[in-house]
Amino acid sequence: MKKVIVITGGSRGIGAATALLAAERGYAVCVNYHQNKKMAEAVVRAIARSGGQAIAVAADISSEDDVVQLFKTTDRELGTVTALVNNAGILERQMRLEDIDSARLKRIFSTNIIGYFLCSREAVRRMSTKRGGAGGAIVNVSSGASRSGSPHEYVDYAASKGAIDTMTIGLAKEVAAEGIRVNAVRPALIYTDIHASGGEADRVERLKEFVPMKRGGKAVEVAQAILWLLSDEASYSTGIFIDVTGGQ
Repeated sequence: MKKVIVITGGSRGIGAATALLAAERGYAVCVNYHQNKKMAEAVVRAIARSGGQAIAVAADISSEDDVVQLFKTTDRELGTVTALVNNAGILERQMRLEDIDSARLKRIFSTNIIGYFLCSREAVRRMSTKRGGAGGAIVNVSSGASRSGSPHEYVDYAASKGAIDTMTIGLAKEVAAEGIRVNAVRPALIYTDIHASGGEADRVERLKEFVPMKRGGKAVEVAQAILWLLSDEASYSTGIFIDVTGGQ
């Protein structure tokens, strides 16, 4: 069976590292992006140079219509999805909860929660043996923030990832008998440019001494955990979490 993977937020950081590694492991890759077409196409070209197959598809995962089209495009150009990595996520400037307004909450929760639900729905509709599918696997990219709460910085982001932890557990149980495994990774201080979105590009450098391993993580280290959870080596694992946190 052809292995086809959709990776949301696949143009940079953890998503891009996962796309490249998935291609190495034999997946045809849909690199989803929201705005950065240039970076997404660069990932696709890198995969093509290595002999793999990939496409870049624009979609705002907080939009139901966009998500439906994302999966239809993948069906048409690559084949039926057998793996999904819910990776796209946003955060905003570091701020205490008392200063957060509802508009910010809606932006964070629409992408980080609703987007994951919508993409998972489309994947399940294609993978479920109950619906005629051949099974598959979903990996959600949560965060160590779901356990720490990110006080004084991103309580809203942390709460959105806590919701994804709960969704991972519930969905895993819901579709376990239908050939679908659902797991999650929880990265912590990883060198990606998402920190710049929060107003502190060097956040990992500031905080790495508090990590037991005394360093920040690399995007590829998260990608390796994701690909293991997608693989047959994890065939009896569902509803579990791998913390990629350097010991935090």
